[in-house]
Amino acid sequence: MLDEIINCNSLEWQDAESGFPEGTKVKVLRDDEGGRTVILRLPKGFKMEGHTHIKNEQHFILKGQYEMNGEVFSQGTYQLIHKDMTHGPYTSKTGAEVLVIWQ
Repeated sequence: MLDEIINCNSLEWQDAESGFPEGTKVKVLRDDEGGRTVILRLPKGFKMEGHTHIKNEQHFILKGQYEMNGEVFSQGTYQLIHKDMTHGPYTSKTGAEVLVIWQ
């Protein structure tokens, strides 16, 4: 049995919280004690410094691409970033939409 179903197309883009570069948008799909799931819309010219988290982080690129540590990751790429592991810096020349899961 499914606990929750969300049509992402019905959600409005919101400004991402502080810590994200200006112009970054977000659709929050889940935010609870178990973690957080969002779709991030990275604007063209996105830049974010390297950082760590206290939970595992997963990325799945839905549209566009971003670059991390000199390597370009594009649509269809999945990454698992373990907690306490520094990742980034990130840039995106084209912009991107990324499903991000912290848990």
